[in-house]
Amino acid sequence: MSSFEPERLDDAAFLTEGDPSGMLPAIASSGAQVRTSHRTALEAGVSRLSRGDRPRAVVVAGMGSSALAGDMLAAVCGGGVPIPIVTVGSYRLPGWVGAADLVIAVSSSGATEETRTLALEAVRRGCRLLTVSRPRSPLAAIAEQASGLHVPIAPVAGAFPPDRASLWALTMPLVAVAAELGLVEAGPEVVEAAAARLEDIAHRCRPSSESFINPGKTLAMELAGTIPMVWGTSPVTGAVAHRLVSQLAKNAKYPAIYGEIPGAVHDQVAVVEGPLAERDIFGDGASVALRLVVLRDLEEHPQVSKKRVLAVRMAEQRGVPVTEITAEGVHPLERLASLVGLVDYGTVYLALGYGVDPAQVATVAELKARVTP
Repeated sequence: MSSFEPERLDDAAFLTEGDPSGMLPAIASSGAQVRTSHRTALEAGVSRLSRGDRPRAVVVAGMGSSALAGDMLAAVCGGGVPIPIVTVGSYRLPGWVGAADLVIAVSSSGATEETRTLALEAVRRGCRLLTVSRPRSPLAAIAEQASGLHVPIAPVAGAFPPDRASLWALTMPLVAVAAELGLVEAGPEVVEAAAARLEDIAHRCRPSSESFINPGKTLAMELAGTIPMVWGTSPVTGAVAHRLVSQLAKNAKYPAIYGEIPGAVHDQVAVVEGPLAERDIFGDGASVALRLVVLRDLEEHPQVSKKRVLAVRMAEQRGVPVTEITAEGVHPLERLASLVGLVDYGTVYLALGYGVDPAQVATVAELKARVTP
């Protein structure tokens, strides 16, 4: 088992050599992705989707970061949205999906097998179809053949960011559609606030910023050597909890679990009294212990806040270290940006601290190769 070496995080040469695919610069492009992808969606004509009757439901079809874009859309629209927003990550649409619904098929590459299957099924059922992917992809071809609408992912600084670093390029077209349908207020000032928030995080988390003032490196050092149990306190921070666990797995090849209070308290709080609750400082070899990570939101239900406070107290009383991070900003999109930007940096720095290339996912590539006929 490789060990985490925090001094690596302040070694400029190592950060460059250990990140040959440029995951850190790709994350730094998030603010530009927000502006560019939102503008591209408007130029592609998403306003066409607001003509005629509002869809009965919005169904987002996607896997991985593409599926998370659907969860982020639902979080941005909030609980008061007048129609269901559902994310599907499988080979079949729910039986109720039909001609009255809008299906948005999302895939960075445009070649994801499950997403293409769902897009074709949406066409057969007569659904309105919107696709979001790279230009001239198989998914774009499905939209073209079905007279649907395609929003191309635009390159940033002349290049497409890696799939895992394309979350904002995938999410902003969905937000633009929701705004056109009257599901959320997300005008230019909201988009700019989210982009500015991501750029501020990129500045504070830049590789040249030393660990003691760099929140991304600090998060990595807190997570190192622990099994993170990540809880959100609202749909906004619940989506970010999912993002953190996903990025830990893909960037750092690191296990974690996530949930959203109140459900997470019912399902997972008992873990704080289990065998991973305390670190054996006198044991031989590597020692791994639990860490509770709570992602707080400004719009918590009062009962959620009460359960959060009690759960944190119970964890600390049992020797479980706790990290609490609060979302910043007024609009849900900005609050998402304030946390997603941080956890993206934190997971890459965790990988680099362990000497792991954050871009390489050999097991995923092997699985796809073995499954593809």
